[in-house]
Amino acid sequence: MVGLTGGIGSGKSAAADAFARLGASVVDTDVIARELTAAGGAALPEIERVFGKQFILAGAMDRERMRQHVFSDPAARKALEALLHPMIREEAERLTAAAAGPYVMQVIPLLVESADSRRRVDRVLVIDCPEETQVARVRQRSGLPEEQVRSIMRTQASRAERLAAADDVIDNSGTIDALRNQVDALHRRYLELASTSRR
Repeated sequence: MVGLTGGIGSGKSAAADAFARLGASVVDTDVIARELTAAGGAALPEIERVFGKQFILAGAMDRERMRQHVFSDPAARKALEALLHPMIREEAERLTAAAAGPYVMQVIPLLVESADSRRRVDRVLVIDCPEETQVARVRQRSGLPEEQVRSIMRTQASRAERLAAADDVIDNSGTIDALRNQVDALHRRYLELASTSRR
């Protein structure tokens, strides 16, 4: 079990997609979180109970309003995490148990920040790039102002902390081809490790 992590805008999804194309079983906790908070999602009744109807928009969690709320109020962020994290973990475990690939890659944005998540993976893979690159990518993707992107980054582990926790690192400061070449090499390594652990 590989835990894939990285800061916002580092390219976690692009890396996970490349591993999935090679046959790894990818379990993405961000995707699970979106499903739980989308229209009809299992977390919505609790979100409405804890935060109020104003955080529900068109039957789903109002992501923009919630983002602004939790990044300006640490207690609200803790409340949202306490509500969502056990549900995310349960679904991730279910998907992992059903996985058919040669190894499982769990995409966990806050892996380094969570001792529990780190205990559940065999290796930590960090997708790394300079902070300026993170800011530029997030601004291009979401249109958020630079200060808001940096305030999100301040709530995450630092680049140095992630690199210190890493067993493997992919440098994603270059092209998509450069990323895929590194993924190919690591995929071969993970296949080797998976086959030795099954002996």
